[in-house]
Amino acid sequence: MVDFVMRGCESVKSYQALRTAPTPDHAVVRGPGEVAVHLQVNGESRTTAIEPRVSLLDALRDRLELTGTKKGCNQGACGACTVWVDGRRVLSCLTLAITCENREVTTIEGLSDGDTLHPMQQAFLDCDALQCGYCTPGQIMSAVALLAEGHAGDDTEIREWMSGNICRCAAYPHIRAAVRRVRDQGEPGDASR
Repeated sequence: MVDFVMRGCESVKSYQALRTAPTPDHAVVRGPGEVAVHLQVNGESRTTAIEPRVSLLDALRDRLELTGTKKGCNQGACGACTVWVDGRRVLSCLTLAITCENREVTTIEGLSDGDTLHPMQQAFLDCDALQCGYCTPGQIMSAVALLAEGHAGDDTEIREWMSGNICRCAAYPHIRAAVRRVRDQGEPGDASR
């Protein structure tokens, strides 16, 4: 019996590895009820097999192993799962992955340029704009987007346009300081890459 369980576990691991690895379209392993979905994620073409009901958040984290995007409330209320689709912020927990087929998805992993942090990532570090850090990826994705959208005129405007991102540690003054720092450095943000 132990041998059967071990072989079963190894088969599951192999099957899961095949499903998450970047593969050509014809080689995507699909399970019952799954479809192949083609996503452009952080400038890279990725294909994975998912059920049509899978959220973009779950596809990113569970299938593409991009775990920077966090699952907070899973109800669209906290903003921890904020990513960009075609340069616009979306709550990935409420977005079906299949609706993003052939669209550009940008996650926190795609914001830096190799080892060089995006100016907003650096500002979050410099301004101590995080405590536990769980909400930070979504906060940063929203902060860069609000600059690109032109919504960083003053603290009131920043507060309003960041209101979809909740920080349970209450680092809000530092988050606003980070946004102001990048704004004042003349970095317009780039929600198009």
